[in-house]
Amino acid sequence: MPLSKDELLKAYRMMKTIREFEERLHVEFATGEIPGFVHLYAGEEASATGFCMHLDDRDKIASNHRGHGHSIGKGCDVDAMMAEIYGRGNGLCGGKGGSMHIADLSKGMMGANGIVGGGSPLACGAALAAKQLGTGGVAISFFGDGASNQGTSMESLNLASVWNLPCIFVVENNGYAEATSSKYSVACDDAADRASAFNMPGVVVDGHDFFAVYEAAGEAVKRAREGKGPTLIECKLNRYYGHFEGDAQTYRGKDEVKNLRATIDCLDRFRAKVTSADLLSEAELDVIDGEVAALIDGSVEKAKAAPMPAPAELLTDVYISY
Repeated sequence: MPLSKDELLKAYRMMKTIREFEERLHVEFATGEIPGFVHLYAGEEASATGFCMHLDDRDKIASNHRGHGHSIGKGCDVDAMMAEIYGRGNGLCGGKGGSMHIADLSKGMMGANGIVGGGSPLACGAALAAKQLGTGGVAISFFGDGASNQGTSMESLNLASVWNLPCIFVVENNGYAEATSSKYSVACDDAADRASAFNMPGVVVDGHDFFAVYEAAGEAVKRAREGKGPTLIECKLNRYYGHFEGDAQTYRGKDEVKNLRATIDCLDRFRAKVTSADLLSEAELDVIDGEVAALIDGSVEKAKAAPMPAPAELLTDVYISY
């Protein structure tokens, strides 16, 4: 089904918000004001957007250490996210989670995760709950090519298939597990080929193409909602920054990122496709660019002005009482 004009505008706004959020964090982290580690999602926006456009409040996602894009895609508040990354008391998790543990259960964002491969078991749990309660919800686990080799990922694929869970596993293959090329560390050319071992569909998609991701995601979500079980989808894409902020990226080729930005950027490809087909105008997209820039500027200003968590909050949120 073709996307409406409003849906196209929403998709562009989501991708642009993720991009500007990450580009700004790259600048702000260098000032030394942001505590902890930061892993940026810039370059991978079409994946989070293409999947999250199909989701609603019934649905859950589990992320990895590179989770800002998934959070924005699932509807987390940008101001609260920025405050969280700055470690402020009004942050999404009270300033205690930071970049790698950002979460908002009210939006179905079960959390970024510092454990490689740690999100897929959580997604299986959320999918089992949706199945048992009959909500019609689905759960998505986003993880990288490095996590595709983890036992937790394999166990989750098997469990989801055995229990016929409404679960989707998304391998965001950006070519590197930290500094190790996936061509060296992953035994098969396509991680999606592993799906056959677990009796589920395995799909490879161009992660730079929002429309390709959106179509593949739609089929997988529909299949899950209809009770037909899990799907493994591999998005081939690239990250523009290092594994973490401060990574010198000496393992990447000369001008590798520069060439990627110039030739296969997902935002540029989206803009070119919708304007050439007269679906959206350059002026309409420019308006979104301005609004997103103002949003990100405001989020940084608010975060810097916000108070740190109170000392009395130190021991709260450690245990939960049922």
